[in-house]
Amino acid sequence: MLLFQTPTTAVENTEPQEETFSIIQLILDGGIGSIIIISILLLMLAVALYIYFERTFAIKAASKIDKNFMNQIRDNVSAGKLDAAKMLCAQTDSPVARLTEKGISRIGKPLEDINKAIENAGTLEVYKLEKNVSILATIAGAGPMIGFLGTVIGMIIAFREMATSGGQAEMGSLAGGIYTAMTTTVAGLIVGIIAYIGYNHLVVKTDKVVHQMEANAVDFLDLLNEPV
Repeated sequence: MLLFQTPTTAVENTEPQEETFSIIQLILDGGIGSIIIISILLLMLAVALYIYFERTFAIKAASKIDKNFMNQIRDNVSAGKLDAAKMLCAQTDSPVARLTEKGISRIGKPLEDINKAIENAGTLEVYKLEKNVSILATIAGAGPMIGFLGTVIGMIIAFREMATSGGQAEMGSLAGGIYTAMTTTVAGLIVGIIAYIGYNHLVVKTDKVVHQMEANAVDFLDLLNEPV
């Protein structure tokens, strides 16, 4: 009896290997134009994030004030203790306290002069709150434009390859220009969106502090109008 042994063939594992998506490699594949433009965009993003967080903490600190602050000011001013009221303002590091101190220092002068002094001090405080926020707005507008500049450069590179090769350009040659066009566009939009959202958030938070300053200024002026 003959035994026939069927040969066993080794089944190779033909599972496709996953290609890892590397953002750094994607940028490098775009060529020197993509690297330069995205480097500029990354710098702009770093500046935007720094300004956003720095202003966020500064505005948050400026909005903190003791709820009993104006009550204590009212009691000291009503009792004629102007020095004590000024000392309380000096010990409170906030725009509201500085406006109130400016008003207290003008007590005895016409009410219009006091109001004008508070308004001038308020303008300076708003300027401090909005420090560097305009740069964030500039980045929000310039980011997508710089990304679009990279898009134009990338398309110029791609069309140049087609023109110099007589219409027989290799796909690999065109890929560099297309990479530059796509990656810089995406990077510019990301930077612009982040800066735009951050700018509008800071504007909202600043407006809240400004309204707080106006409300306390009105309370202080009402205090001066109260009958003795």
